[in-house]
Amino acid sequence: MTIVDVIALAFFAVLWVGYSWLTSGEPVLPRKSLNQVMAERRRLWIYNSLKRDLKMIDTQIMAGLQNGTAFFASTSIFAIGGCFALLGATDKVDAVLGDLAFVNYSGRAAFEAKVVGLTALFGYSFFKFGWSYRLFNYCTILFGALPMASDTTASRVETEKAAENVIRMNVIAARHFNAGLRTIFLSIGYLGWFIGPYMFMASTLFVIVVLTRRQFFSEARHALMDDKP
Repeated sequence: MTIVDVIALAFFAVLWVGYSWLTSGEPVLPRKSLNQVMAERRRLWIYNSLKRDLKMIDTQIMAGLQNGTAFFASTSIFAIGGCFALLGATDKVDAVLGDLAFVNYSGRAAFEAKVVGLTALFGYSFFKFGWSYRLFNYCTILFGALPMASDTTASRVETEKAAENVIRMNVIAARHFNAGLRTIFLSIGYLGWFIGPYMFMASTLFVIVVLTRRQFFSEARHALMDDKP
């Protein structure tokens, strides 16, 4: 690989880490991201559930969160299998890429290294989704331990403590889910590396711009803000 390839890979890593830092955890900008706003709405949801004894709606929401996480975990497994199949067909890919004029083909060894990197991305996303699924499972158990609505006034401090445990677990699970989903999005930009390092940087920047717009300037975020007309 050339120096440009190394620079492109470093560019990919810096944008990934910087974007994660801006959109996850505590707000670092005056303008909150969509993920940070949704974390606040999760708190409202859990505290609102304390007012009702029948929590079928809440358990359905929990089940939906778990099912979505399980779907993406399975998708990551299939993607890893596709990467291994691509490694097994290196000879065919080598012949095809070597004849394409617009592809900056660096040889078989470089191609295999790029596929291994793509496999690592999907492996990382699988572990994030798998851990998120487990945390949502823990969150469901903690949610089931919340007191009934008639008992919340008797021991308000203990009730709020139990609710905060559910909220923290839910927010952490969502954070890992978002990390896995972000990795899948960035793997689209990573595919540009198979064409060339400059395409790698351009496709990565394009994905980051799209994700940043969705987090800070999208209609979805505007729908959640209190300053809308």
